[in-house]
Amino acid sequence: MTVGKDNFTHVFTSKSLSYFAKLAENLNYTKTARSLGITQPALTQQIKKIERNIGTPLFYSVGKQIHLTDAGRILLQSVGEMYTTMYTAIDKIQKSTLSSTGAIKIGMLSTIEDSVFEEFIIWYNNLQPDVVVELMLLTRRELWDELENNQLDLAIMYLPDSSIKNWKPYRTKSIYHEQLILLHNNSEWENADTITLEDAASKPWVSYPSNYYLTELLNEQFKNKLVNPPRSLALFASPHQILRFAREKKACAVLPESFVRANRSKISLHKTYIEPQFDFELDFVYRKEKANIPRIATFLNAWDQFVHDKSYQQRLKDSVMR
Repeated sequence: MTVGKDNFTHVFTSKSLSYFAKLAENLNYTKTARSLGITQPALTQQIKKIERNIGTPLFYSVGKQIHLTDAGRILLQSVGEMYTTMYTAIDKIQKSTLSSTGAIKIGMLSTIEDSVFEEFIIWYNNLQPDVVVELMLLTRRELWDELENNQLDLAIMYLPDSSIKNWKPYRTKSIYHEQLILLHNNSEWENADTITLEDAASKPWVSYPSNYYLTELLNEQFKNKLVNPPRSLALFASPHQILRFAREKKACAVLPESFVRANRSKISLHKTYIEPQFDFELDFVYRKEKANIPRIATFLNAWDQFVHDKSYQQRLKDSVMR
């Protein structure tokens, strides 16, 4: 069976192709349906609709595991090429616009301290009043999905991140080199510059949920050092919630240095570094073509200017132990 031009759009809608591409990535109906926010039967119906119209299966099963057929691999390659063509066209259109007009869509990891970015966007609006900056707080999975689908111009997130396998389309710009700081009420550690991971884990903690970047980073270190993870009294998505619980319940909390520095006037707990140190980066992440769009390039250059003019780096170097 061949697909004519008249019924091409009926067979290959943007929705059905995105469902197929996501299923080809996950090779799991349940996981894919959950990530798309639809039911499994709805996903199956979309895939079967494409298969009926092109006249051949896209997937086959071996036990409970599904795999792409040869036809499925051809379609996946074509979908990738189609998206690349579309994204290139969008970027070309955006490149033709002025640096002083338009919109910049930014996604930020929801656990990141955002006060400096709020200050920068206010400063940037004075510089470029006709550029509309949209800042959204997202989960890590939402950030990567939006980047992959070209729905974000910039993402602000922690790196390294193993959740993305193909870095070829992306570029990064470092914002801040992060470390983790232990907040606690333990008088035995009050005057210590550092404590061991094993000692820190001996007390109850308040933490981020298990699938959050910093929790995964900590768990990997516990595993590498053969240290049992601490007992968690509660789990919160917001660092402010973690801080309040730690203060009220006298629990330990591990938070990024940038958050501790930005909120040190509100923190009465003792602050101690953990040994070994947890080193990671706070970065802008973007598709490499975005740097050629005038307003994006201007925005990133303005960030550099803001950092210099506002002595941001000097503020970050101020002693966190005060």
